This record gives sequence, structure tokens and C-alpha cells, in this order.
Amino acid sequence: MVDATKRSLDRRSVLRYTGAAAAGAGLASITGVAGARAQELEEITITLSQFPDTIDPLDHITGDFFDVYDHIYEPLFDFEPGEGIFPRVAEDWEAQDDGTTTVELRDDVVFHNGEELTAEDVAWTIDRTVDPDIGVASPIGTFGLGSIEGAEAVDDHTVEISYGAAPGLAEFEFGNYARALNRDWAIENHDAEDDAISGADPEDFNGTGPYEVVDFTSGEEIVVERFDDYWGEEVPFERITFNASGEAASRVAAVETGESDLAINILPEDVPTIQDAEGADIRNVTSFRSIFCPMKNTAEPFDSQEFRQAMNYAVDNAGIVDTILGGFGEPRGQPVSPGVFGFNPDVEPYEQDIGRAESLVEDSGYGGMEIELTAPSGRYVQDAATAETVADMIDQLDNVSCDVDIVDFGVVSDANSAGVDPDEIDIFFYMIGWGVITGDTDYGVQGFFTIPDNPDRTFDDEELSDAILESQQIEDPDEREQALMEVNQLAHEKAPFVFLHTQESIYGVNEAIQWEPREDETIYAWEMEV
Repeated sequence: MVDATKRSLDRRSVLRYTGAAAAGAGLASITGVAGARAQELEEITITLSQFPDTIDPLDHITGDFFDVYDHIYEPLFDFEPGEGIFPRVAEDWEAQDDGTTTVELRDDVVFHNGEELTAEDVAWTIDRTVDPDIGVASPIGTFGLGSIEGAEAVDDHTVEISYGAAPGLAEFEFGNYARALNRDWAIENHDAEDDAISGADPEDFNGTGPYEVVDFTSGEEIVVERFDDYWGEEVPFERITFNASGEAASRVAAVETGESDLAINILPEDVPTIQDAEGADIRNVTSFRSIFCPMKNTAEPFDSQEFRQAMNYAVDNAGIVDTILGGFGEPRGQPVSPGVFGFNPDVEPYEQDIGRAESLVEDSGYGGMEIELTAPSGRYVQDAATAETVADMIDQLDNVSCDVDIVDFGVVSDANSAGVDPDEIDIFFYMIGWGVITGDTDYGVQGFFTIPDNPDRTFDDEELSDAILESQQIEDPDEREQALMEVNQLAHEKAPFVFLHTQESIYGVNEAIQWEPREDETIYAWEMEV
């Protein structure tokens, strides 16, 4: 973990900035952080707010995890939000007329253990995500792959992906979640007792990415170095250290002192600190991530639409953005944010109306209810403070009491994927963020709201589910956009969430790194220059 009290560069830090060419007078010229940052970077450190404790890249749908994994386990496609997918490990692909797309893979891709990537590997990786009976199931379930039905190897380097939606939508889905994963490696490392792909040593990782793991401390740090047999262009840094801290002050100190070259989730009030630090800079962008509080409607009092709407009217979203977020965000009243395909500009955020909230609570028949909001700390910008404020605002109602429980993000993530069976879950109201990385509304709604074949859903409503499923079959882009706008309007009315805000992504960065953040929050080292 990052040590917030460490204020000087040690020998390793100096060496990583100067590289092999630095010696004698070169080392003597390094004085303080600014001097170190002036050198060409051969090694960098990236500090996240949450950190993976598994070798399985499909263990959680968590942006922080993918920021690490995608350097090791390679996506098949390069993806640009709102634009689509582009060649990478997949050289070419073509939609057929029978609900399938044929994907041609490169023939020169090898895993870090030296084995060649085959179509069997890719087909199996997709199947384990959508088929829980495959034997090495993916914990992420069908989130993000709602229309994908399976995959089959046609020959050594050709995969056929089948789906039950319009080809354009399916392309967004497998374009984001198809990975180059070694089937034999996964089966060999599968821990049947824990139902997980397990490993504790650097050599247990095995991807095709431009970096391979050389050091691993579970839950704390992964160090990667360039993979010599990588098929693509050489990546810009010889070595990357990924670590994490859930404490915002620690991430700020890491950038301020030069211990980290890029830190995510900088708090608005800490922006001046980074800007005033020598050699450091702030980079920010309005993201595709919305923050909200799901209310699972299979449990009282959230089975009442009036009660769910009341919770929205109890909260002052604009006030939270102005005060807690320092203006770094936008109030939201639908599942997705502007810039996402299908966003409905006519849907306004709920405005705080205490009288209306209390009246709706009475109409629901749940006056006097006591509820609890579960929320993470350190995963999103000002997440704990936001949750505490939301709970306090609800608690101000005369006929509802609300407490807050701040927990590790894993607890919230597990609650989000636990489904809606009241006998199987004990958290019904929680705060989470969802990045619509495809740039398409379907990704922001189908995993939460569609009913058939979706045990991980958070909300049971046939009208909303049917509207989403119908939109998935529309091939004309204009018609599908209109259908998705209607889905967002319907979601606003049914209030499956307490809608909060779209998050601004704020990064503290070594100013020597030329890099602009992406709306989908993905961090790729190969998009950086020094």
C-alpha cells in the first residue's frame, strides 16, 4: 500500500525515473521530486482505489481491476466508447445472417507461459461467462453480456459468437468482455472448493498482454514488465507497479511526493494540492459512470413504487454535487449519462421535495419504516460522504428512519450481483457506481433490469424488462435510440434506484506523462507518451 507519510524518494524510486542510462553526474543532478520527474520515465506506478486479490480477470466487473488486468489479459478488440470496436487480437469479424458473428484471430499471439492462443481458448472464455454449468464459471455472470449465447471454435483461429440481439448491440458486448484467456491454464488453476481460479505467485498469471507479472502481493501490489514475445508494438514503459489505497489523502500524497505517477479518484478539495505540487498535474473528464442506490423491489418497503419515488424526492442531488463534490459532477435522473447512446435529454433529475416525499411514503403504506443504506468507502469520488448525506436527508423525513453502513467495496459488489431472491440476500439498499463503458444505454440497464436468464438482476418489473428486451432486437439505429430513450423514461418513473449523479473522473498525474483520460475510465499504459 502507499505510505502517505513517506516524503522522500528512495534509491529504487530514483533508479526507476533515471533508467539504466543514469549514472554519475546524471544521478547527482536529481534533486527532489521535480528533478526526478524531469527524466524519461522507464518505470511508473499507478495507484488505484481498489485492488484485485485474484488472478482471474473475469472475477468482478470493476474498473480498477480491469485497469490492472487489461495489461496482462488482453482484450480481443480495441474499444472506443460510442464509436465501436477495432482490430487487436481479433483481426477481422463479420456479422452473419443467422445471429452469429465470425471473428478471425491473429495467428501470432502467445500466452506468457509460451502456449499459442487458439480459437478454443477464446470460445471457452466467452462460454464460461454466459454458461454457469461450464465447470469454471465466471463470477461476473451475464452482466455486460446479456445477449451473448455462446461461442464455438470453427478452426484454430476462427471463432463464431452467437447472440440473441441485433448485431450492433452484440458487438458492443463481446467487444468489451471477450478476453484472450488460456482454457487449460484456467482449468488447471481452478479451485473447485472455492469455485474460483486461484493462485498466489507471479507465474500463476497467464495472459497474452504486453506485460507479464513479475511480482504479486494479493490485494496490495502487482508489478509487471514488458512481455518479450508480445505480438504487438512495444509499450512505452519497461515496468509498471500497480498498487492501491482506499484513502484519498494517501493517493494525493503518493502523487505529490512522486511515489505514484498516476492516481485515480482525486477528491475535488484535493485538486489544488496536486496542482501546486512540482511536476504534478490534474487531468479530468466527465465520465460515463453514474452513481446511484439500487432498491431491490422484492423486499419491503422497496416493493412500492411510491416509496422508491419518495426516496428520490428526499435527496437533494444538486446540493450534493455542489457541496460534497465541489461541482465535479452532474445530477442525474436516469440510469445513464449524456453522451451515452439512448440518453433521454427530456428526463430531468428528481428535485428535493420533502413534503411530496412524506406524502408518497404515506401512500405506500410504509410510514414509520426503518431502512439502512450500505455504501463503500474509497471506490468512488466522495462515496462515503455522499452516502452519509443521502442517508441523513432520508432520515429527515418525519415518517422514515435511515441509517448508513460504510463497508468494503467487495460487500457492495457482492450485494449488487446477489439477485433479488429475498431468501438469498440481506442487503436491499446500497450505493454503487456503474460505468457504461460501451457508450450504449443497454449496458446500463440490461444487467440490472432484464428478467429472463438473469439471476443477477436487482429489480423485478416485467414492463421495464420487456422494453429493454424489445430494444435489443431493433436493428435500425435511429429506432433503437428512440426505444432506449423510452427505457430511460420508464426507469425514471419506476425509480429502481435513488438516482444521484454522473461522476467526474479526476486523476493526479506526473506532468511528464502525455495522456488524456477516457470517458469509460479505462487506463491503458500504451495510450501514454513521455
